[in-house]
Amino acid sequence: MSTETLHLPPPAPRIVVAIDGPAGAGKSTIARHLAQRFSLLNLETGAMYRAFGLKALRAAIPLDEAASLEALAAQTSIGLEPGEDGNRVLLDGEDVTALLRNATVTDAASRVSVISSIRAWLVRLQQQMGERGGVVMEGRDIGTVVFPDAEVKIFLDADPAVRGLRRFDQLGPASAAPAEEVIRELRARDQRDRNRADSPLRPAADAILLDSTHMTLEEVLEAAEKIVSERIDSIPF
Repeated sequence: MSTETLHLPPPAPRIVVAIDGPAGAGKSTIARHLAQRFSLLNLETGAMYRAFGLKALRAAIPLDEAASLEALAAQTSIGLEPGEDGNRVLLDGEDVTALLRNATVTDAASRVSVISSIRAWLVRLQQQMGERGGVVMEGRDIGTVVFPDAEVKIFLDADPAVRGLRRFDQLGPASAAPAEEVIRELRARDQRDRNRADSPLRPAADAILLDSTHMTLEEVLEAAEKIVSERIDSIPF
């Protein structure tokens, strides 16, 4: 019988890492990195809102008509499947991942997200996905509403003008709008997110604020890693 010691990788921590912040702050990038670094599942909640926004657009339902949106939600299935290159987003079984980043769908997601019943429906789905832990979830109310008991809470922010330029660069050729318009639309979205009656965008009381305005991507990734590492080291598993 071999006496060699078998070195197994440590199990993924059964924690929830909640990353909140406004549009264009880089939440998705940070979440993907942390998921890979700490062997967590990346559950991008913003993609769920965009998927439902896409369905509402396809159904030609007014984005402020709550009753019609509720009826549509009752006939909607949204799933996330983690993969090597990020999540696949399934809308009623259809892979719509490639359709979710254009400006029209993004705006639709922002508009349907202010409907309380739609938020409640998607929050339940998000809680089901993350109830066993071992996940990193990003959005706008993860640390305050979806997982208020998350072991790690990060509020990622940056100056609106900086976020707008980053979003413009991210859209690349897909953006038909000039940078000034992208920034203006982002500021309008900030207003909706921060002032909506249900689950307004705000940092959780115990969240760590990470302002990336004057930071490089590498610096933000390093800072986020440090936050998670220190929290994991302090928790007895």
